[in-house]
Amino acid sequence: MSRPEIGVYLPQMGFTYEQMLHRTRRCADLGIDSVWLYDHLYGPGAPDYPSLEAWTLATALLSNTERIHIGHMVLCNQFRHPAVLAKMATTLDQIAPGRLRLGIGSGSLEDEHQRAGLPWGTFRERSERLGETLQILAQAFAEERIDFTGRHFQVRDFPVKPGPVRRPPIVVGGVGEKYTLPLVARYADVWNVPTYALGELRQKVSVLRSLCDDAGRDPSTIVLSVEAVMALAPNDRTLPQVRQLAEKRFGLPAFGLHDGGLIGTPPAIVDRLGELTELGFGQIVLFTHDRGSEETLELLATEVIARL
Repeated sequence: MSRPEIGVYLPQMGFTYEQMLHRTRRCADLGIDSVWLYDHLYGPGAPDYPSLEAWTLATALLSNTERIHIGHMVLCNQFRHPAVLAKMATTLDQIAPGRLRLGIGSGSLEDEHQRAGLPWGTFRERSERLGETLQILAQAFAEERIDFTGRHFQVRDFPVKPGPVRRPPIVVGGVGEKYTLPLVARYADVWNVPTYALGELRQKVSVLRSLCDDAGRDPSTIVLSVEAVMALAPNDRTLPQVRQLAEKRFGLPAFGLHDGGLIGTPPAIVDRLGELTELGFGQIVLFTHDRGSEETLELLATEVIARL
């Protein structure tokens, strides 16, 4: 079994551009496959804390690196009209062919929408908008043109030229069985399980496979992805300190620190990543307990990824 793609999630709250570029380049140099950003208008729960805009940052990082993939975990579908997003994505793929990962979701924070005067709506409405966006993106990438009439979006004979050099994989995040997983089964190239659902991995995988059967889709055509906090300690002596920092930063149930099972020294992390691979996960995106320090990135590359 081939090793999964290993990415590092670097939410940009509090980082300068220079710090983000340095970490991204280190990941590239170390052989880490991808770097992932968040898409919020400000840091969740910290509106006065510095936070760079997600798409502009991804463009800059892709323009100043050569190998590494950059994605969002995940773009908020409410922020950008899907026809504009399609044009943005195809343009960025011209700049950095094959290195954009187009993660997208229905939106998660009502507060930032209210502050910005953006529509929010019910979860059903947001899911409907996401479904229409996924259809629009698929059409734009395949045909270089959009002609779509939906409940929320109407796009008339809209050209998307140049199209992508290499079609960006569409990553859909979420585990809702009523709205989100049916969209994954129909439209996603990659399905990402967020941290809050790490305790339900087997059940959610089973539900997705059933929905794929209903949709007439081979579930093996969807890459399974998981997002998890990793508390990686160099040795047993430092493990209590690393665990304590992880608990302080990521102890809330929504982060799934313990459900993820990624607290330990390199051999323990290797074993757990092997278990996730056996479950069928081909992409693993890791929060690090210390927000991507030099030491942890190097340890991840040399003592974990190298052993997978």
